[in-house]
Amino acid sequence: MASSPDLSVTRDQHVARIELSRPPHNFVDADLMRRLAEALFCLDEDESCRAIVLASGVGTFCAGADFSGTAQAGASGASSASDVSRDPSAFYEQAMKLYRSRKPIVAAVEGAAIGAGLGLALLADFRVTCRAARFSANFNRLGFHPGFGMSVTLPRLVGEQQAALLFYTGRRIDGAEAVRIGLADALVDQGEVLSRATALAHEIAASAPLAVESTRETLRLGLAERVVAANRRELEIQRVQFATADFREGVAAMAERRAPLFQRR
Repeated sequence: MASSPDLSVTRDQHVARIELSRPPHNFVDADLMRRLAEALFCLDEDESCRAIVLASGVGTFCAGADFSGTAQAGASGASSASDVSRDPSAFYEQAMKLYRSRKPIVAAVEGAAIGAGLGLALLADFRVTCRAARFSANFNRLGFHPGFGMSVTLPRLVGEQQAALLFYTGRRIDGAEAVRIGLADALVDQGEVLSRATALAHEIAASAPLAVESTRETLRLGLAERVVAANRRELEIQRVQFATADFREGVAAMAERRAPLFQRR
């Protein structure tokens, strides 16, 4: 399993760490999702690996998706409407593979987890974070339907009511609020996120691996299928909404740091 400048895999006894490093904001694209899935599947076949830490090598966990394949999008994950409105199906095809991996994952979430970055954090079994972190499902504020299967994974963690609130408003919450509503599992001081996530992974790795993996499989039974089915619907709706004036306005307003003026068209 080869590492690359933007995706590295290291080992600490029975714990593997996958680190994404695409400065400055760790935007992800279809190619990175493909290689991340490959790394997870390789670790699935490694009997000495019992738990995985998913972390960032830059100050941001992940600020969103770049559907254009350039990984050069802006703060929303979209530098322009034309970037995002290129068909995101290739991105989602690779992202959905992540839900087929078998080893428990602990996400070390520092900085921003926005849009698809939040979707990536929700892939993990557990999330360790700090007060300075920012979580946002900002899709509706940009003028389109949530993606990444988050219409399943977000309410699964925080309940339908909290998920609806986060989706409809696109508000950003900090790490303390994320822990309060169940979006994250542990709140630590800034600078201790990775070490605490790694400690949790080692704690998991101390349990019997066959028992852990079978328990995880039972707890997540049918989850991959539900996420893929939801993402299929999400993609269909997104394709329509990427062509709307409201989507163009949402992206422009985000870039200009102003309130959007949506017109329902």
